[in-house]
Amino acid sequence: MNAKSLIWNKWVIILLLLATAGGGGYVYWQKNQQKTELNRYRTMKVEQGDVTQTVSANGTLNPVVLVSVGTQVSGTVKKLYVDFNDKVTKGQILMELDPALYQAQAMQNEANVRNAQASLDLAQANETRMKSLLDQEYISRQEYDQSVQALKSARAQIDLARAQLQKDRTNLGYTIIRAPVSGVVVSRLVDIGQTVAASFQTPELFKIAQDLKQMQIDSSFAEADIGKIQVGQPVHFTVDAFAGRTFSGAVRQVRLNPTTLQNVVTYDVVVSVDNPEQILLPGMTAYVNIVVAESRDALLVPNAALRFRPKDVEQKNIGKRKKNGGEGPSATVYVLENGQPEKVLIKTGISDNKVTEAVSGKLKPGDSVIVEDASDSGTTAGAPGGVGSMRMRMF
Repeated sequence: MNAKSLIWNKWVIILLLLATAGGGGYVYWQKNQQKTELNRYRTMKVEQGDVTQTVSANGTLNPVVLVSVGTQVSGTVKKLYVDFNDKVTKGQILMELDPALYQAQAMQNEANVRNAQASLDLAQANETRMKSLLDQEYISRQEYDQSVQALKSARAQIDLARAQLQKDRTNLGYTIIRAPVSGVVVSRLVDIGQTVAASFQTPELFKIAQDLKQMQIDSSFAEADIGKIQVGQPVHFTVDAFAGRTFSGAVRQVRLNPTTLQNVVTYDVVVSVDNPEQILLPGMTAYVNIVVAESRDALLVPNAALRFRPKDVEQKNIGKRKKNGGEGPSATVYVLENGQPEKVLIKTGISDNKVTEAVSGKLKPGDSVIVEDASDSGTTAGAPGGVGSMRMRMF
C-alpha cells in the first residue's frame, strides 16, 4: 500500500469517528432535552387537612388590676415595712411618714376646741341669766337678743374648732400608708429619709398587682386586621423568657379608642390570660396570634402555586397583572398535562400564609400543582450545574 492510500484510509477513519461522535452527541442532547422538559417544573401535592388563619401583633403582659399607692400628705419617710415582691393584704401598713408636724397641729386644735367649749359654756350661762332677767323686765329685749347671738356664735366656733381638729387627725392618720388591696408589691419608689410632697399631684409610692394569677395582654392591631377580631376568639402567644412554649388566652375586649402614629391607625386589643404558675411577669413582651378562622378537612393548596405563572402568561400580563397571592374569592393554579402547564381555576377560602383552602374547583387531594419554573434559576432541573457545551476528546 502506497503513501497516498494510507493517507486516504486515515481520513476515512477520522470521518467515521467524527460521524459516530456527532451521532452520539445528538442522541445524548436529545435525551437530556427530554429529561430537562420533564423536570423543568417543580410541583407539590394538594393535601387535605386543617388550616387556621391568624392575625399577629406584639403586646405587653400586665396585671388585670394594678393599683398605684400614693399619699395625700407631705412628709419624710420614717419607716418602710414592705419591699419588692412582698405579698400584702388589704389594710396592711406599707410605710410611715414622720408624724411630728401633724401631731403638733392636732394638739393645737384640741386646745382650740377646749377654748371654744369654755366660750360656749359662758354664752349658755349668760343666755340663761338674760332670759330670767328679761322675764322680770330688768333688761330690754335687745340685750337678751345679744346674748342669744353670742350663744349661737359660740356654738359655731366650737363646730369650727372640732372640724379643724378632725382634719388634723385625718392628716395624722394619712402619715400611715396602708395597702388599698391585697396583692403583690411590684414596685417601690421611695426609701427611708426621702421627702414626698403632695402638692398638685399625688406622689406614687408603690404599685400593687392585685392578682398575678390573672393577667392580661395589651396589644395593638392594625386597622386592616381589627375587623376580623371578635371577643372570645382563642389566642396563642409566646414570650422570650420561655422559648418554645406556647401559652393560651382569649380576646376580652376590643377597645374603640384608636391610636394614630405616623398615619398608621391601631386599636388596643385586651387578651385575658390565666397564669396559675405565676411564671408570666408584668412587662414581658408577648407575641400574639389571634385565631380568626378555622377549617377542618379542607383541600389545601400551597401558596407558591397560587403565585406561579408560566413564562408566556407572565409576558402577556406584564404591566396589567394584579397581585393575587391567594387572597380574594378566586385564584389560578397550574397542573402538568402532557408536560405542559394547564390552567385550573379555583375559589379560595382562608389561608395561614403557607397553604390556602380551596373551597371549589377541579382540584382533588393528591393532585400535583406547579410551584416553580426551575429554568428561572439559571440552571436546568435534572442536570446539576446546568447542561454546558459537550466536550469530546477524539484521541
